Amino acid sequence: MAAAVFVLFALLALAFPVLLYLAVRSEHDQRREMDREEAERAARRDTRDDRRNTDDR
Repeated sequence: MAAAVFVLFALLALAFPVLLYLAVRSEHDQRREMDREEAERAARRDTRDDRRNTDDR
């Protein structure tokens, strides 16, 4: 019984990092590449600050 619990725990301990790696890797593959100006515009859109940026006048 103890050996079965150990094997189950060992399998979970090895499977979780692999699954986490695959999840992160799939997210990385879906990213959109953009140039610097487009990235800055996207970053500004992501902020929730209601104040106007003084550089955008």
